[in-house]
Amino acid sequence: MKATVLGAGAWGSSLAKLLHESGNDVTLWAHNAERLAQLAETGRNERYLPGIQLPKDWRTESVIKKAVKGADLVVIAVASKAFRSVTRHLADFKGIALTCTKGIEFDSGKTMSGILEQTMTGSRIAALSGPTLAQEVARNIPAATVVASEDEAAARTVQNLFHRPTFRVYTSSDLQGVEMGGALKNVIAIAAGIGDGLGFGDNSKAALVTRGIVEMTRLGVASGAQRETFAGLSGIGDLVATCYSKLSRNRTFGERLGRGEQLPEILFNTANAAEGYHAACSARQLAQKLKVPTPIIDEVYAVLYEGKDARSAVVDLTARDAGAEGL
Repeated sequence: MKATVLGAGAWGSSLAKLLHESGNDVTLWAHNAERLAQLAETGRNERYLPGIQLPKDWRTESVIKKAVKGADLVVIAVASKAFRSVTRHLADFKGIALTCTKGIEFDSGKTMSGILEQTMTGSRIAALSGPTLAQEVARNIPAATVVASEDEAAARTVQNLFHRPTFRVYTSSDLQGVEMGGALKNVIAIAAGIGDGLGFGDNSKAALVTRGIVEMTRLGVASGAQRETFAGLSGIGDLVATCYSKLSRNRTFGERLGRGEQLPEILFNTANAAEGYHAACSARQLAQKLKVPTPIIDEVYAVLYEGKDARSAVVDLTARDAGAEGL
């Protein structure tokens, strides 16, 4: 199949590598022509995937219309804040549009597939999400993920394209749930990283992860998702990987905050932005709109956008009145 991957960061490059190794005709797009030329020449993307050899015989293209011409599948792995501006150029695309970006748009409250419904109106929309750290995927370390679509045939096509012994792909019809899980877990992961930076232990993180999945489920269901989806790969699976892994950008972002680094410095020096930074703002806005209690998300928002001290946020979170456990 002819596939175009939009985004030459860690995740886009890893997905393009998977498709190429499975024998597909792959084009990798990014807006930076100079960086693409270097990638094509060296087979290296040291900024995002250090030490990993990438193909040299795939096509690279910095003009988006040329990149998607004739493609059957467009894989979108650009930052959530650029998602609408990139995909609005592809209104005429008629194939499968697969979003691999985990985020919620501010103001509209839409997931990335919701944006695609407005920008790529002629496409068949699907979303790929799960516990898939890009560096591990690029190294062919075993992983599992889920592709969701309301179009069962589209989900099966994506499954068949990506599925291999080291990359198991399951299907789901709960597009909203799979995407909400992928977006919200990044916010919880920042909280987990803050705990790491403050020197907390495994008991603390286990409690955070457990209560975090409650918040994710609560907000996801309120937005139209299926509750059981959050017990799967795109929910608890992705949450565990992101909260515990040293490779997690969101956990690392939070850890630096917990250690006392200043937010502007972290944002300036981060090569690949943590999506949870943007998702915290969008998730809090959505929770307020839907009148859903999200204490962890609220405290992360306060640290990121209101200048609240990280340790004070933890104190306020743990000092809340105790209640019955439940979803």
